Amino acid sequence: MSVSPSVSAPSAPSQTPTQAELLDFVRRSAADAELIASLPLDPEGRTWVRLEGPGGSEAWLIGWPPGTGTGWHDHADSVGAFLTASGELKEYSLAARLPTDGWKTLELTEGVDRERRLTAGKGRSFGRHHVHEVLNESTEEHAISVHAYYPPLPRIRRYSRTGQVLRLEQVERPEDWQ
Repeated sequence: MSVSPSVSAPSAPSQTPTQAELLDFVRRSAADAELIASLPLDPEGRTWVRLEGPGGSEAWLIGWPPGTGTGWHDHADSVGAFLTASGELKEYSLAARLPTDGWKTLELTEGVDRERRLTAGKGRSFGRHHVHEVLNESTEEHAISVHAYYPPLPRIRRYSRTGQVLRLEQVERPEDWQ
């Protein structure tokens, strides 16, 4: 993985951003051809550039080589939005609110799984504690996406999943990403 310096993206309102405003920001940023072209792409690992998000939000431009993904995770107390700028991403998510703390293993009920195909120009917003994984399932084409979170990510919880069993594996904090 490689990290690049912050880049300015289209500006947005300065108040605490809503999910809709975050989605609008990622949509406008993804439409900025010069910004998208500025992202260095690596054939092996994801690359990213931090953006100036609206209202103090945390925002990222992310490049996804073929076959890469995030694994199951959540964004703790942050709301967010992301949009595919080029290529295609697949999001697998859970349509269930999980307990926020105090558990290591959960048995998921049937019918909680959701799947979204996000082609260029498609995206979504999500609320607090949204559990998902995002993948570039292409075997040949990079994907590029724009993400925004508010408040800035206090932590990310990473999970493993076997069938209907979701297991908390790790809690990451911002200092782990430096």
